[in-house]
Amino acid sequence: MTPLLELEDVHARYGPIKALHGVTLTVDDGQIAAVLGANGAGKTTTLRAISNTVKRAGKIRFAGKPLGRGGPESVAKKGIAHVPEGRGTFSELTVTENLRLGAHTRRGSIKDDLQRVYSYFPWLEDRGTQEAGTLSGGEQQMLAIARALMANPRVLLMDEPSEGLAPQIVAEVMTTIRRLKEQGLSIVLVEQNAKLVFDVADDIVILNSGHVVVDAPTAELKAANIDLHQHLGIY
Repeated sequence: MTPLLELEDVHARYGPIKALHGVTLTVDDGQIAAVLGANGAGKTTTLRAISNTVKRAGKIRFAGKPLGRGGPESVAKKGIAHVPEGRGTFSELTVTENLRLGAHTRRGSIKDDLQRVYSYFPWLEDRGTQEAGTLSGGEQQMLAIARALMANPRVLLMDEPSEGLAPQIVAEVMTTIRRLKEQGLSIVLVEQNAKLVFDVADDIVILNSGHVVVDAPTAELKAANIDLHQHLGIY
């Protein structure tokens, strides 16, 4: 079966600084691939390479076709949505305005999409006129996910969705991720918290200094009881 999303020998740089060194990974339809690693390992850059927001080389294929060199809007139109680190909500816009921005690459009515997003996050409908900047950190993270879903993507890129959140809110975020997976959405989940992703991911990729050092099914890693501390920079 052809993977829905495939990175092959992907390199990326920021000016003269190389951030990725031949990263290869695949995401199948309806599956979650988790990308783990210490700070500076290349996790965020991997997502940026997919979104075409960093200079890159190598092959990226989506639904069996080259992703191309268009900007992030082109990537979104093809069916890949990005929830960036730090949430990236527009604080001075209302909740509804943020959601509508998530659908800006699409044509036609978004009424059904709003209802679908409200089914995940019912409180968003009640807060529609509230400025996003007045929401709590956890609510802003939920809004960022909801805004990405408004693009009706086939693949969702999520960068550190648990960062800075209280444990109860993290549990809600992970419940939402499980629900999205159950409904067939493919997810690339970047995290530092290995315990979280081992419960939801189908495959685990661990980066170290821009190199893939582990790439295996989650079940296989659990069965082998491998000590990942060295790879994750935890001692």
